[in-house]
Amino acid sequence: MSEPATPEPLRPSRRGLLTGAIGGVLGLAAGAAAVGEHAQPHGVTVSTGALEPVPAAGKHQAGIHLPPTPQRFGVLAVLDVQAAAAGDWLAALGARILDLTSGREGGDILPDGPGDLTVTVGIGPRVAERFGSGASHVEDMPPFAGDSGIPADLNGGDLLIAAYSSDPTVLGVVLDDLIALAPGARERWRQFVFRGHGSGSKARNPLGFMDGIVVPKTDAELAESVWISDGPAAGGTILVVRRLKLDARGFRSKPVGEREAVIGRRLSDGAPLSGGKPDDQVDLRAKTPEGEFLVPAASHARAAHPSFTGSPLMLRRSYSFENDGDTADSGLVFMSYQNDLATFVKTQQRLDEVDALMDFTTPTASAAFLILPGFDSTRALGSTLA
Repeated sequence: MSEPATPEPLRPSRRGLLTGAIGGVLGLAAGAAAVGEHAQPHGVTVSTGALEPVPAAGKHQAGIHLPPTPQRFGVLAVLDVQAAAAGDWLAALGARILDLTSGREGGDILPDGPGDLTVTVGIGPRVAERFGSGASHVEDMPPFAGDSGIPADLNGGDLLIAAYSSDPTVLGVVLDDLIALAPGARERWRQFVFRGHGSGSKARNPLGFMDGIVVPKTDAELAESVWISDGPAAGGTILVVRRLKLDARGFRSKPVGEREAVIGRRLSDGAPLSGGKPDDQVDLRAKTPEGEFLVPAASHARAAHPSFTGSPLMLRRSYSFENDGDTADSGLVFMSYQNDLATFVKTQQRLDEVDALMDFTTPTASAAFLILPGFDSTRALGSTLA
């Protein structure tokens, strides 16, 4: 088994990111971010003409395992909504998503077409209760270490809408268009996010290390660890979202060897300190001639290893953030998909006990959502729960 490592976070400087907006990583802001207003970036355009569209219709929603390599940019909004008649407004959301991503509609919203736009929708525990046992997979998470500092308004939520695209300029307007369909919507928080270049789920994080190395990849692995297998929510999954402010400056001030000891992997290529290649499993028993563990006892790779919790892997598609060019308000929006909320809860509780990486991590927002099963033009979003 390999570790499902929680945040091995990310963060380049905003000035450098904006300078290389097309070829580099870009920290975006448009509309309301986390708790304040962000300005739309100036002079930043990414052509979507040659991008491969990502079908929104199917057994599973897009933006979870598809596209295989996540888009570079995204925006997430966590909202409170009117839980009454949830089936009706979820169906309206799904229909609008199909229109926007297929190119049937867009107009002034997507004048260059949808590109690789995806939108993922999830419901929180209060809305899920409206559907009875069909949506009983999600519940409020227990408090974790450091969560006492999260304001009540940034803990939980009724509705998640997450949009991703290689064109950062369309995200704010798409999100606003969809939020207008949610009755009584009140934003708890919104966050624009970005990722470094990578292949598949792997990309460097704000601390400079490779993240997303060990995740379920095959259909069999996704079925075992990610997708809800039966009942009205079959084809859906559980998403945990935690916005984590990182002390990247303090972390990077340490010698490379100390940083690698905290993570349990090499900075250069992400290979485990126990040896081998980046995709090789961590050998928790490997020791130095003096009897010391090669993967230190308090390292993230050891602490997050599923052998300690008996949990399956989590599918992680995390993104970086940086608000208003403030490196002190930057870090990782950690996102993990699993078919049982206990997978994340058990892992995070262990990290709180032994993971040295937690010394550099401060949670600022947290929520769990039932990501609804896939939908199409004949099967409305959320209809399987009704």
